[in-house]
Amino acid sequence: MPNPGLLSRMLSAETGLGELLERIKTEEPRLHAWTEIRLEEDHQTPGPLKGIPYGAKDIVETKGYTTSYGSSIYAGNVSTEDAVLIQLLRGKGARLMGKTQTTSFAYFDPAPTRNPHDPAYTPGGSSSGSAAAVAKGMVPFAIGTQTQGSIIRPASYCGVTGFKPTFGTLPVEGIMPFAPTLDTPGFFTQNAMDMRLLWGALGFPVEAGLPETYGMIEFEVEPEMQEMFRHAIQILGQLGCVIKRFPPPPAWNAALQAVPLIQTYEGARSMQSRYEQHGNAIGAKLAQLVRDGLAMAESEYQAAISSLNEAKQQMAELFQTFPVMLSAAAPGPPPKGLASTGSPRCNAVWTGLHTPAISIPIPVGEQLPMGLQMSAAPGNDAQLIAAAVHCYALLHSQGETK
Repeated sequence: MPNPGLLSRMLSAETGLGELLERIKTEEPRLHAWTEIRLEEDHQTPGPLKGIPYGAKDIVETKGYTTSYGSSIYAGNVSTEDAVLIQLLRGKGARLMGKTQTTSFAYFDPAPTRNPHDPAYTPGGSSSGSAAAVAKGMVPFAIGTQTQGSIIRPASYCGVTGFKPTFGTLPVEGIMPFAPTLDTPGFFTQNAMDMRLLWGALGFPVEAGLPETYGMIEFEVEPEMQEMFRHAIQILGQLGCVIKRFPPPPAWNAALQAVPLIQTYEGARSMQSRYEQHGNAIGAKLAQLVRDGLAMAESEYQAAISSLNEAKQQMAELFQTFPVMLSAAAPGPPPKGLASTGSPRCNAVWTGLHTPAISIPIPVGEQLPMGLQMSAAPGNDAQLIAAAVHCYALLHSQGETK
């Protein structure tokens, strides 16, 4: 059976706070996962997460902590209020360990964070620090956000579990908006079992039956990911999962193209005032998005929204046959260097469709991490998590090598 994750070990008192602080002291100078490390005072709130520390992405407002949105422009900007999600976690007894690195304003201009498996590679983005901190055992869980692929992709690159729940399930108040039609907060944990523990501790349902049949879709990916994805599908099939390739609905390709258009149009308007004040200092890639988005016609934006709505209706029918769908969590292993955080093309459509999605690590032997993405119908988060726990256990009962 897979080893228990850090959240499980801390809840059972097998691992203590001192071990985490020592790991941060040792690893942070190399990985740069944090913008601020300061353990919140123990507020003695009883609850299922009593005393459990966590990290919060640096676009989440945290009273008394610096919130710089991944930009030197806001260095020293101290939050005056807590995001509603921070309040929710505190009410369950969790303690903020600090703020984790994000790409500049949660777009593609990279953070300084390095991949915990090999510092020469990217951890992904935009939730770079949250994924790396959880992967290295600095905290048992961390908050991320996803507008295209900013939870699922870094989870894949860092070899952890990332969960983007159904759009609208977690509160966004107090989290920097980028593209409100798409923005979704979520979490990272070390494995799927820990995600089930966390989701249940927050008061959400986690008990559900497993799907009789899984759907499968293959994105255009790199050879390494194609090999590992098919290997994972083969293992799951041999161990009893019924998996069938499904034909994408007619609106699928239009939906794939719609999500980046929506992000560009809405993101340009969310970031316009910052761009007008600071220009390229907000990040060269983000500045280009603002220029592109402001030049877009509203009719093009409305056509993209219509394409997504059509795809949602068509996918709702497919989810009746395939309650959980499997696909690659990223185009490949993490890219080398820090210039790119990778492509969200395997994730963006699920974000646009407002479905819950989760990434679990595929056993890859000595290679850099790659993940299996699992998606379900909006609102079917409990069955998705149950399926993720089941598939994670099957994949990792086979050991870590092919």
